[in-house]
Amino acid sequence: MSRPPSEAGTWVVLSGGSGGVKLAVGLARLLGERLSIIVNTGDDFTHLGLSISPDLDTVLYALAGILNEETGWGRNGETWTFMRALGELGEPTWFKLGDGDLATHVDRTWRLRAGARLTQIGAHQATALGVRARILPMSDDPVRTVVATDGGPLSFQEYFVRYGCRPVVRATRFEGAAAAQPTREVIDALSAPDLAGIILGPSNPWLSVDPILAVPGIRDLMRTSGAPIVAVSPIIGGQAVKGPTAKIMAELGLEPDSRTIAQHYADLIHGFVMDSADQALKEEIRLDAVVTNTMMRSLDDKVALAQQCMTFCRRLSEQRLVGLRASP
Repeated sequence: MSRPPSEAGTWVVLSGGSGGVKLAVGLARLLGERLSIIVNTGDDFTHLGLSISPDLDTVLYALAGILNEETGWGRNGETWTFMRALGELGEPTWFKLGDGDLATHVDRTWRLRAGARLTQIGAHQATALGVRARILPMSDDPVRTVVATDGGPLSFQEYFVRYGCRPVVRATRFEGAAAAQPTREVIDALSAPDLAGIILGPSNPWLSVDPILAVPGIRDLMRTSGAPIVAVSPIIGGQAVKGPTAKIMAELGLEPDSRTIAQHYADLIHGFVMDSADQALKEEIRLDAVVTNTMMRSLDDKVALAQQCMTFCRRLSEQRLVGLRASP
């Protein structure tokens, strides 16, 4: 980490489909096209013959301002004629596809079958919906998150949607990760000469961020980028803001708190951002840590946390520069 701080420069955030998305919205408001969002595709699956990319879609809809904020997924103002008709035919309806959302999946599916890369399709859809930030799948190669439970292995969508996160989690694995490669767009984003910071958003580490980090080369690209790397905790006061993060941590025998999250990322990050509710844990975290409000209820909250993360990265860069200048 040796690059000088700058008010300009490019930025990267790693995101799944929940807390990371909110932070990405705040960063996009501040950075526009200078932001690259590397998105988990371990949740992707084929359903009813369609190629579904839930986290990519959530990031796309959020940045386009059309996300259903109540559910945290799908489009706002959605209609459900397709699902009703599907049910009448006796077909599975456990994975909800709204009529507007369906168009996204159809567009992706036929373009993939025509030979387009997932990254190219995402760029097309982002441009069509007026999104300036770059939404980048972690890989164009298939990686699939499998959740090992007491009842046997489940695909991510079966665990998360069909069974509502109820099964007890014993481990996770990422099928296809060893053979996957980061896209040239991801490599360019993490190797940019003006990269000012990399932020691990407050998404579930085990289900949303670890699949990204499991793609060979991404960790090394981050480490050699020269940019400060900070992570934002998805845990506030021992609870996840949304989703099964705390539940999974407990089932894996881990203490569900920000200290455990910091330890999980300790070999990769330079700094850690945690909520004010966890102030008492700061001294136990062996990293430079910032304590602030990480609960993003409003757009102002999202922008404020994004600004805090950027300021933190700049401070880490300044400290690194001072250290280098003081070295004999």
